[in-house]
Amino acid sequence: MATVTRNNALWNCKNPNQGVFKKVLCVCSAGLLRSPTIAWVMGNNGYNTRACGVHDYALIEIDEVLLEWADLIVCANTDIFDIVTRKTHNKDIADLKLPDQFEYREPTLVRLIEEKLKELKLI
Repeated sequence: MATVTRNNALWNCKNPNQGVFKKVLCVCSAGLLRSPTIAWVMGNNGYNTRACGVHDYALIEIDEVLLEWADLIVCANTDIFDIVTRKTHNKDIADLKLPDQFEYREPTLVRLIEEKLKELKLI
């Protein structure tokens, strides 16, 4: 049954009703603090976003469906970037080099994300 469900998810990730918004997968270790904050910032700038984590303790763990869905993958730091790079070879991947020391949507984290995204010309 899991295979059927994942096949349906793979089909759904290409749903044409998602519009023209660039789809960005935001990734950190657990998908709880940095990546949802990155997704929030990018969502406020016109992107269709999702957040996840790379480790098995992540709330939503990165998988083939999320990787297939994304037009762009934004990683919280270099360790995450290295893990994601090993999982996919055909996607644009950005590394924001954010330390893991912030609370969800902490103003300092939001400012840092905005600065990094501007440097990369993503916002």
